[in-house]
Amino acid sequence: MARVSSRVALIWLLVAAGSAAACGGASPTPTTPAAKPSAAATVEAQPGVAQPMTGAGAVSYQQGLAAYMNGDLAGAKAAFQQAAKADPGAAQPHYSLGVVLERLEDPGALGEYRQAHTISPEFEPAIVAYALLLGKRGNFTEAESFLQEKRGKMPKSAAVISALAEVKSMNRDTSAAQQLAQEALKINSNYRPAMVTIARDHYRNRRLDLSLYALQAILDGFGDENPPRDKDNPDAHFLRALILKEEGRRAAAISELKQAVAFRPDLVEAKVELAAFLLEAGNANEAQPLLESAIRFSANHVIAHLNLGDTYRLQGRTADAKAQFEWVLARDTALAQVHYDLALLYLFSPNLPGMDTKRQTDEAIAEIQKYQQMRGKLSAGQSDDSDELLNRAKQKQADLTAQAAANEPAAAPAGKGDGGP
Repeated sequence: MARVSSRVALIWLLVAAGSAAACGGASPTPTTPAAKPSAAATVEAQPGVAQPMTGAGAVSYQQGLAAYMNGDLAGAKAAFQQAAKADPGAAQPHYSLGVVLERLEDPGALGEYRQAHTISPEFEPAIVAYALLLGKRGNFTEAESFLQEKRGKMPKSAAVISALAEVKSMNRDTSAAQQLAQEALKINSNYRPAMVTIARDHYRNRRLDLSLYALQAILDGFGDENPPRDKDNPDAHFLRALILKEEGRRAAAISELKQAVAFRPDLVEAKVELAAFLLEAGNANEAQPLLESAIRFSANHVIAHLNLGDTYRLQGRTADAKAQFEWVLARDTALAQVHYDLALLYLFSPNLPGMDTKRQTDEAIAEIQKYQQMRGKLSAGQSDDSDELLNRAKQKQADLTAQAAANEPAAAPAGKGDGGP
């Protein structure tokens, strides 16, 4: 049975400090910060006019960045809040706090982005993140109005126009999206997020060849006269991986995912996709840190929890596996795959706490039947191994029943009892 990977129907472009960010939220910094900021730390102004930070506020901010890149969202949140308190005139802490809150699915994220661009009205990362979060929530009209207003005040901002292109693409207005992205590139021919938006919009609208062509321009270039525009762009690597996966080019897709993850530790969807490939190959030990890291950045990611449960099952960590599957069941009652994975756990794990072999086998049969019921009838050309798994479980059940019958003591023969005459 193939592993479940994250199904990316819509890939969000969130821009951080002039760099493209990926699914699941913006990133508070374009580069990995130093682990130990000095007491005299200074945070330089980011693109889009934000005043530099100095002193205690800058120290707390750098600590927040370090915590974030390690997946410590609680620590990052506390540090960014402290930085905002220490330097109330700085936009950066509010923007970065918004990033963390968005990943925590906290509704306060929008307010932090708003506060950042209120402090610095031309602070592009906060403007873009605010608009795209509105778009992610389906508030396209509000997002477009906000960006059009900003565009009127910042007509030469490639970031604002590119964000508007992304919102149009989210709302399936591909013609406007492509036109706006090209306008952003006329303002700044080297603006990477606009390039990725062009590729992503082609992908959303199933123009895969055009998307691959745009990605080649970003990542590979077309010879010495047209070198790659951004060969390490993690969003571009991730998008190309999705297309290669659709085309069945497994090895190439894995290579792209590894590059995406290397360049962006917080790129959750790329980690989940890469882990799914590793699990298909039975490589649970490599999948485990990817999935655990993905969950640190996105605690409610159902597929990450599901695949982590299967990872633990393959490692023999049966109680941990069962806990992950039960977490998934509590949050997504429509996901058939979790019942299949539970069936594997019950059927093949020898040591589930509180359950004997007979009960595990009975539970395995019930789970695989539930999976088949939820999956529905397979269409022509489709197949899975659930029937084989069900037959194996039923045979085990029959063997256990026969063994139990053979072990029962023989009934006492009819006749005289001890007290007879």
